[in-house]
Amino acid sequence: MGQQVPDLDLTEEELQELDFSDIEQQYAPDFSFGFDNVIVVDNVPKVGEAKKEKLLNVIRKIFSNIGRIKENGLHMPMDSITGESKGYMFIEFETAEQAALAVKQAHGFKMDKVHVLEVNKFDDVERYAHVEEEYREPEETEFKEKEHLKSWLGDAKARDQWVMLKGDDVSIYWNNKAEQPDLEHTRQNWSETYVAWSPKGTYLATFHKQGIALWGGPSWTQMARFPHPNVKLIDFSPNEKYITTWSHEGFRGPDGELHHVAIWDIITSRMLRSFPVATPSSQDAKSGGTMKIDWPMFKWSFDDKYVARMFPDMISVYETPGMGLLDKKSFKIKDVKSFEWSPSDHILSYWTPESGNIPARVTLQRVPGREIVRTKNLFNVIDCKLYWQNGGDYMLVRVDRAKTKKQTVTNFEIFRCREKDIPVDVVEVDSVLEVNNVYWEPHGTRFVVLAQENAQKTFCLWYSLGTAKDAAAKAKKGAAPSAVPQGVKLLKSTDAKGINQVFWSPKGRFLVLAGVRGFQGDIQFWDSEELMLMNTGEHYMCTDVEWDPTGRYVTTSVSWWRFQTDTGFMMWTFTGQMLTKQNVPVFKQLLWRPRPPTLLSEEEQTRIRKNLKEYSKQFEEEDTAQTKAVSREVVARRLKLWREWNEYVARVRGDYEADADERVNVWGFDIDAVNNDEAEGIEEWVEEVIEETEEIVD
Repeated sequence: MGQQVPDLDLTEEELQELDFSDIEQQYAPDFSFGFDNVIVVDNVPKVGEAKKEKLLNVIRKIFSNIGRIKENGLHMPMDSITGESKGYMFIEFETAEQAALAVKQAHGFKMDKVHVLEVNKFDDVERYAHVEEEYREPEETEFKEKEHLKSWLGDAKARDQWVMLKGDDVSIYWNNKAEQPDLEHTRQNWSETYVAWSPKGTYLATFHKQGIALWGGPSWTQMARFPHPNVKLIDFSPNEKYITTWSHEGFRGPDGELHHVAIWDIITSRMLRSFPVATPSSQDAKSGGTMKIDWPMFKWSFDDKYVARMFPDMISVYETPGMGLLDKKSFKIKDVKSFEWSPSDHILSYWTPESGNIPARVTLQRVPGREIVRTKNLFNVIDCKLYWQNGGDYMLVRVDRAKTKKQTVTNFEIFRCREKDIPVDVVEVDSVLEVNNVYWEPHGTRFVVLAQENAQKTFCLWYSLGTAKDAAAKAKKGAAPSAVPQGVKLLKSTDAKGINQVFWSPKGRFLVLAGVRGFQGDIQFWDSEELMLMNTGEHYMCTDVEWDPTGRYVTTSVSWWRFQTDTGFMMWTFTGQMLTKQNVPVFKQLLWRPRPPTLLSEEEQTRIRKNLKEYSKQFEEEDTAQTKAVSREVVARRLKLWREWNEYVARVRGDYEADADERVNVWGFDIDAVNNDEAEGIEEWVEEVIEETEEIVD
């Protein structure tokens, strides 16, 4: 039986005086229920019925890049009096996560100069409408100090770190010269494919099906996450402010196309903009064709201010952080083939082929002013490649020309970008040589070239540029102007049999010539200043060569991704002395952690170089002490093992002697007494004539 409710005969005034606040509070409706996937978009243009569908299509394109909108999920209220929309609308997504992402990414989107979208969750609008009139001071949260992202630079021993991927394990180690490295951190299944360092070593990037994660700090906590499914390629901006990601699986962009590339802000983890990429044709797909990616697709200026991409007949330059097209128009360049940024200035370099009576041309153009800094006309050109020295002082253009229908010749055009009017040096290469690649010395005036003769012999050509600084230095020593080298000089040509790659030390001067990925693994250690081969080595089936950031150590490795046997790595000094060889099963990758540029001024660096002998004594003493400490540890460990062995032998011997009576009962005699009897020994002498000579004595 239900409970009877008393019949209350109350007047209207008495009913109004009753306090139902406790009941209203107890049974207050949850306004957020059912609306967490709905957003409110304000500051939408007001349009009439004639333009309503067009505006809805524009809004649909903007938000379909972020999430999937439900069918009939767009609602734009219309004013019955004016016949125009009211300037806001509602969008219903399939999930609450998509709605939250829409608020984060679309808020502040500029439709034009006047209409900047303001996006909020529908639940938030309802909640803000019921804000209490009385202000309540929020609770003060406890301050938690963030970890220092560059703490590894403060290591007391000034050691460097490297990351190793083997099997499913990712481990980070401190390098200890020839001694055993110290394990800093390790995790299993930390990355699903490979790992990568940011340019200054602040972040470690790991790859996952959901996207990219960045890690850092002493405890290796997650610093950022970028939800881009099945990312295969990434590219950091030089100053680690932004990251570009590419995936073969596209997502729907604002323009309705499939987008494969996204550019993100690292600090906020916010997608700044996404771009479509041309995919293989259906005919190529049927024939098993793959998508060829020219990576990095977007190229960054030295200070992260601009990022550029080449399209047919134009280069588009975008300005960060808004990612808007610079001056709202691209650089129109007919038939542009390739481009590069200067590593130190806002200068674009690019080349265009011959067209009718117009010669091929290399151009340097300043950004954002678009003024032409320098051009150079070229004739009979088949192809050009641009190589900047990493200091931005020089740009080398490799020019391939047609000599005959089947043979090409190569010359170099070297732009001196720091000198007045940017003079150009021309270097002719022997016509019998086919140039493979060019390698600049970091922050130097030297470069080396690998070239082949008749596709059989390989040579390494060593070049040096004469500079005004060299001329001034030699003039002080009394050299005549004619004795000062001008232009570009070929210093030496050496045989490079079995070599296909050159790896400069990050500090310059020293370099490694190696035969990797398909070659036998020959290694040569050179001093470019003395033009001297310091040492040679071999790492059979070597696939990768990595310098440490200080230029003191080199690692060569065999990756499981290319060969499934004899995987592991070897560590060498810059002079070619092998320090260690480690055979690591399922070894995949080893990368040294980069270091940011030094904070020391040129004067401080010069003072350190002058007093290097004093510092060397201190370092040698520390190395000797460390070596002695290691030796003492080795001796102590050996003594411990020796004592344990003696204790084991004494214990076993005691057990054996205690069981003597039991052995006699089993065997019927004392076997030790039999073994101790004197045995008869037989000696046999065998004589063999090894050599016989005859000597006549007068």
